[in-house]
Amino acid sequence: MTRALEVDSHDTATATTGAARTDEGSRLDEVFSYKELARLDEALTMSSRETGLRFTLYVGELRTPTRTAAEELHARSGVHPSDSVLIAVSPGQRVVEVVTGAGAGRRLPDRACALAVLSMTSSFANGDLVGGVVNGLRQLSDQAGHPASLRH
Repeated sequence: MTRALEVDSHDTATATTGAARTDEGSRLDEVFSYKELARLDEALTMSSRETGLRFTLYVGELRTPTRTAAEELHARSGVHPSDSVLIAVSPGQRVVEVVTGAGAGRRLPDRACALAVLSMTSSFANGDLVGGVVNGLRQLSDQAGHPASLRH
């Protein structure tokens, strides 16, 4: 049900910006305010640092079947897809997909991902897209824990 991602730069992609972040000519402020983007970027960065997994967020329309589309996005999302997590949110379709790579999947079981999605959708229902994603990232980070190299 879920799969994962890696820890360098973090992309917050939307349907209008595509999977790669760029400051030239992009109109990110039409989807998110700069304050919201900063909050999302900080949450993605902290989740990645704390866990050693790479978290990536995609917000926008997913072609159907949505699961297959999210898995394809995950496969193209970075250098080490095994240690990565993609959260794909399509508000218009009312869909949230969490895709983890094999390594991340061992630390983030389907049940943990499902609970994070439930938390996110509760916030989304109240009109808080950014807060829902941030809280979902926190839950996933807490579940994944620190990488083995940082455990004492």
